[in-house]
Amino acid sequence: MLIATFNVNSVRTRLPVLERWLNDIKPDFLFMQETKTQDDFFPKDFFSALGYESFYCGQKSYNGVAAIVKENFSEKNAGGVSSIKINFGFNDNEENTENFNTRVMTLEYKDFIFLNTYVPQGKSIEHADFEVKKNFFARVGKIIEKNSGKKFLWLGDLNIVPEDIDVTNPGNKRDHVCVCEEIRKVFRDTKKNLVDMLRVFNKNAGVFTFFDYRVKNAAERNIGWRIDHMLATEKFASFAKKCYVDTRPRFWERPSDHVPLILELEFQ
Repeated sequence: MLIATFNVNSVRTRLPVLERWLNDIKPDFLFMQETKTQDDFFPKDFFSALGYESFYCGQKSYNGVAAIVKENFSEKNAGGVSSIKINFGFNDNEENTENFNTRVMTLEYKDFIFLNTYVPQGKSIEHADFEVKKNFFARVGKIIEKNSGKKFLWLGDLNIVPEDIDVTNPGNKRDHVCVCEEIRKVFRDTKKNLVDMLRVFNKNAGVFTFFDYRVKNAAERNIGWRIDHMLATEKFASFAKKCYVDTRPRFWERPSDHVPLILELEFQ
């Protein structure tokens, strides 16, 4: 099973990149963030032509989460019941807070559970959105706790730099909402015993998933951030064969500022 996460920064803008990449890598599950399109305009026919079923919840110009699944994984049984179950939002009945339908999706395939999130960036540590970000992580933590003994994978654009090796020039970013120690501690408390899948297979510094458009030749110079992640329970991680970042799409025409993160599972 091949699983990928990719902040596409507008799914419709990125169709040429996605077509080239999907035909090359052929993932079974691709989880996307920042699709930036209303559901009526999601390009499901485009993905269907490539052999994928689409699941999505979006809005105009902002946010949006989606998953595309190879059709042989999303087959329906004789009763018309799909092997895929989807939910959007936290649905945790937390009062006076947003449900985040366009930032949170859960996909269940058999006994595998995938949590796809686009975590709020937070703007600045003095901004009210920073508290929203911290609370978002706390709510994710409850989902992780609920699924601690299951085959569970949390993935997506988490807007967090876990360690100094995950960003260029960390000394200049101590007060950044993705780097500061306060949010790192919140993240550590959230993920608890989950396994950082990339770090199982690659412990090197300078492995990044985001290259800012505003930095000249950021990808070419490898000036970046690792803010897209895959974090798994031990029960899920036991099937992992390989996990890696694919930077190639960042060098193609009209790229996203993020690049895909890929996980390969092998079953005995």
